[in-house]
Amino acid sequence: MAQVQNNKINPAIQEIIDSGLEGMREAMVIMFNQAMFIERSQVLNAQPYERTDDRQGYANGFKPKTLKTRLGELPLMIPQVRDGVEFYPSCLEKGIKSERALRLTLAEMYISGVSTRKVEKILKELCGLEVTSSEVSRATKLLDEELEKWRNRPLGKCKYLQLDARYEKTRRDGRVLSTAVLVATGINEEGYRSVLGVSTGISEAEIHWRKFLLSLKERGLHGVEYVVSDDHEGLRKALQTTFGSASWNRCHVHLQRNASSYVPRVAMRKEVATDISAILTAPDIEEARNLLNKYVKKYSKTASKLSEWMAENIPDGFAVFELKKPLRSKMRSTNMIERLNREIKRRTRVCSLFPNEESLLRLVSAILMETSEEWESGKKYISLDKNDGGGL
Repeated sequence: MAQVQNNKINPAIQEIIDSGLEGMREAMVIMFNQAMFIERSQVLNAQPYERTDDRQGYANGFKPKTLKTRLGELPLMIPQVRDGVEFYPSCLEKGIKSERALRLTLAEMYISGVSTRKVEKILKELCGLEVTSSEVSRATKLLDEELEKWRNRPLGKCKYLQLDARYEKTRRDGRVLSTAVLVATGINEEGYRSVLGVSTGISEAEIHWRKFLLSLKERGLHGVEYVVSDDHEGLRKALQTTFGSASWNRCHVHLQRNASSYVPRVAMRKEVATDISAILTAPDIEEARNLLNKYVKKYSKTASKLSEWMAENIPDGFAVFELKKPLRSKMRSTNMIERLNREIKRRTRVCSLFPNEESLLRLVSAILMETSEEWESGKKYISLDKNDGGGL
């Protein structure tokens, strides 16, 4: 295996030391070139001019390429290879899909005439260049093909499923409407999490959720034993017809939020939140039921609406007690997707209004694809080893 040499990174560091932020562009050129040089050596399994039986092809000079970034244009030298070896630097191949999608979304707004001076300014800041409609169309086609392939990739067995939705503003038939973004995440047999799918539609109606969940099954999703989500009527009905044998747990975070609407006085909110938390984090379901009965009686006179709501709704969060204790903290809520939603919001708020549903799906898909790849190649999210207390 070729050894990585880092001595050429020093000039990049020196450039920053000498010039500060003004030297960032030159430093990035040095680091990009050296990273590509190192990667080529790793692909060839040999350093330049090194004699070794493990060599896989030969270096073939360099090809100039200008990379347009937010730091400006970077004049790079792309390492070339020969003798049948395929190589293209991964640092350029990745190109941060979500940023590409964001640029395309803003470009669509700019070209279609729905943009403002503010959007034009953002576009120039992000892209560092002017864009034409032909450039956008060409880039959009390539990215859409990649994202479509990811959205339709085959799935396998996932014991645990989390579902959630958020809304974004899009233009449709000359009107500005809220568009639902449905997201599904899962945990496979080995304990790794991934984003299973995403869909956009007019609302969270049962028909949209059912179509989305059926598409996951058609792609091979099976073995689902436990699902956690918010209490949405359309989603609940869709789950019954698609994953009816799986246990369903109402997200504990959403339960706490919903309960606050039934607290008659602000001064009571902290106490109520503490009591509900005690129920939902009880050591077992028997203790949870005992605590629920206790607090239902406690609030029956001082907050009768809350008492009735607790008796009817809190048990929806008891399915989590079917899981072994090590899993409960991560599977009692949709926090995994909530974090995804915050990342989506961080990107979509730049656009504010999407010119169409396709541009919304493109940006969200790119963000989720990036995240899923990181999850799948990172650390295990949970342990499913029975000896470690994993599983149901």
